Amino acid sequence: MSSKQNIVSGSDIIRSIADALQYISYYHPPDYIRYLAAAYEREESSVARNAMAQILANSRMAAFGRRPICQDTGLVVVFAKVGMSVRIDSSCSLADLINEGVRHAYLDPNNPLRASVVSDPLSTRKNTRDNTPAIVHAELVLGSEITFTVAAKGGGSENKARFTQLNPSASVSDWVVDTVSTLGSGWCPPGLIAVGVGGSAEKAMLMAKEVLNEPIDMFDLLGRGPSNSEEELRIELYERINALGIGAQGLGGLTTVVDVKVATFPTHVASKPVALIPQCAANRHVKFSLDGSGPAVLTPPDMEDWPQIDADSTLSIGARRVNLDTLTRGETAAWRAGETLLLSGRMLTGRDAAHKRLVDLIDAGEPLPVDLKGRAIYYVGPVPAVRDEIVGPAGPTTSTRMDIFTKQILDVTGLYAMIGKAERGPVAIEAIVAHRAPYLIAVGGAAYLISKAIKSARVVAFEDLGMEAIHEFEVHDMPVTVAVDVDGNSIHRDGPALWRQQIARR
Repeated sequence: MSSKQNIVSGSDIIRSIADALQYISYYHPPDYIRYLAAAYEREESSVARNAMAQILANSRMAAFGRRPICQDTGLVVVFAKVGMSVRIDSSCSLADLINEGVRHAYLDPNNPLRASVVSDPLSTRKNTRDNTPAIVHAELVLGSEITFTVAAKGGGSENKARFTQLNPSASVSDWVVDTVSTLGSGWCPPGLIAVGVGGSAEKAMLMAKEVLNEPIDMFDLLGRGPSNSEEELRIELYERINALGIGAQGLGGLTTVVDVKVATFPTHVASKPVALIPQCAANRHVKFSLDGSGPAVLTPPDMEDWPQIDADSTLSIGARRVNLDTLTRGETAAWRAGETLLLSGRMLTGRDAAHKRLVDLIDAGEPLPVDLKGRAIYYVGPVPAVRDEIVGPAGPTTSTRMDIFTKQILDVTGLYAMIGKAERGPVAIEAIVAHRAPYLIAVGGAAYLISKAIKSARVVAFEDLGMEAIHEFEVHDMPVTVAVDVDGNSIHRDGPALWRQQIARR
């Protein structure tokens, strides 16, 4: 074994982590794009195909514009394999060096990233403003270099992580498929599902999180066939999950996952721990090594891997144009679940913190700072704007978090419509029907594309909430799909059910 000791400087770690986080904010891994493009070509569901078109077009735009793929620029997760023949030249810990890199990346004036990390998760939940601290997993290994895998994990997919302890004889495949069928679409498919089996509770979760970052190779695996039980399970889950018909954005279609990853570890004879972690369409990670010769050099991907899709032309076919400034109840009542709309005019924004404040004011009998009557509200927390941008990437957030506020908001304000991401729960749908206020969805994973439809933006309430403040956007031809119409018909319920039946008949 070599006795060579490489010295890696702390400054090289800081710069490399910062560069990696900037890189993955605007570059999808090319393997994901190739697989998604293939899924787009074979997709038969028009609404799912339109959603994929937006994701692919958004990805290409983000790569050229070097702006974030998604407004949720993620919780930073770093896996560090530290060679035992490496010495780190720094007075700071490895975690501190990584966090300094995170700080540099998220505060970069040329491409500021949205800070989403809050301290004190139990009470104040105050934003740390620089997205620190990162989640760091370090392991000592043989060798004379440090290999980093840097990922940015969005909250929508992270919130759908699940864990169970199965009986040793129970089917992992059945549990995974049953669980995925209950996740809804807040994790923004089409993406990946990772499964960790064995070890202990924390080991299973860690394996699932780490294996998400492995190269996508399902087509190769299907071509050559499985060589072990892990690969057999991967193929089985890939086929069974796609047969659920969930489809892109949960709209119903042929592709829910582009790959399934499985990792295993020996476990106690009485145990069968199983972890499941989804990865969304904003699949962001990069791997590099440092050997003391300088910071990492990250080569931009070949843009020929990105299909050139005219999302505007695709979406305008058969779409209904809507003027938000003259919107009436009669117009919204005519919208049907699954229909594509192109919105123009003024809308308000608001997500969790803003909704909580509005409800608190209602409970206190105090006036609201903005009149919601006759308006549409968009659940969004945009990335800060730079240069000549009106607003930074501004994709939707998961709407189910607003369900607990929906009835009270609709009862009091006269709001006409809501826009977000993924399905609504039964309580929200009941309120939608009672107040004849439909729910629309924008595509999660198309944040930069959506931002180009926003022609002006200003804060109108709760400025102290930062990206969660209430803004007024003026939009032109912003693409949305009617998810729940005034009669309670839901594309997230009916679309997957239809495609599940169609797939089963093949």
